[in-house]
Amino acid sequence: MSSGPLLAAVVASAAIGNAAVRVEKIHYKGWPNCYRITNGEIEAIVTGDVGPRVIRLGFVGGQNLFKEFADQLGKSGESAFQLRGGHRLWKAPEDPVASWAPDNVPVEVTVTRSGVVAIEPIEPLTRLQKEIAIEMADSGTALTVRHRLINHSLFPLEYSPWALTMMAPGGTAVTGFPPRGKHPQVLEATNPLVMWAYTDLSDPRWRFTKKYMMLRQDPSNAEAQKLGMFNKKTWVAYVLNGEMFLKQTQADPALPYPDFGCSFETFTNNEFLEIETLGPLTKVPPNGSVSHVEHWSLHRGIQLTQFTEPELDRVLQPLLH
Repeated sequence: MSSGPLLAAVVASAAIGNAAVRVEKIHYKGWPNCYRITNGEIEAIVTGDVGPRVIRLGFVGGQNLFKEFADQLGKSGESAFQLRGGHRLWKAPEDPVASWAPDNVPVEVTVTRSGVVAIEPIEPLTRLQKEIAIEMADSGTALTVRHRLINHSLFPLEYSPWALTMMAPGGTAVTGFPPRGKHPQVLEATNPLVMWAYTDLSDPRWRFTKKYMMLRQDPSNAEAQKLGMFNKKTWVAYVLNGEMFLKQTQADPALPYPDFGCSFETFTNNEFLEIETLGPLTKVPPNGSVSHVEHWSLHRGIQLTQFTEPELDRVLQPLLH
């Protein structure tokens, strides 16, 4: 198995009553308290010693589609935030304190009938508390990932849940624009395309068609790139070595979103590519919370050679909902 040996497996779901999905408490790359969720076809690994994080996702015995920082695996207790890799939950809009708050301490993990719920202690810097719940389908490759950000401060706070997935290097991210039309039949604006100060649209890692936006991860190019956009049906796929990770969520055009109205953002450098979805900006009262749901799936045998619109339509359109 490409992710390394899984040691000391203990079946944690035997009493839950769902024979199709198994949850095992395992050692994983130096962490003694991780949880492997599998239905026999796919597997996800959630860390218990830090987080909440999903550090691995892939087909059983296959590649990890998520990025791992090898020198940060198995460690905990650091005073500063660690990238580590995998999937995490942040607060948006981004700021160097509240967004980058360390998640380096153990989390409480509860086994459910089809996955786990991982919740961190209240963050001392922000008084926020992050929760990620993963539910795996009994068969196939679908997962539902629920994110929750709880406000334990004494005051209302305005923020968005921000779900960030760090992908393994060497692949290409693809997302779609809202439905296209022709002039003059469609005159109104459809969506923002949001830039950062370091965004360079002449960078060859970007590629645009009328319907799709693509960003290629290049291990030889250390320059950061980022773009954001809004799509009522927000989705993004990442294609690597003939396999594809797809995540989808719904956005509400009637609500405000961070970063000039982004429901989706993507970032890359020479180490990883990140695909990110965001919930609406919400004023959260003390002891209140805001939630954000993503739907994940994995796919094999993905034949994309030129990433043309006909190719992308053939592969992606049957999978989007």
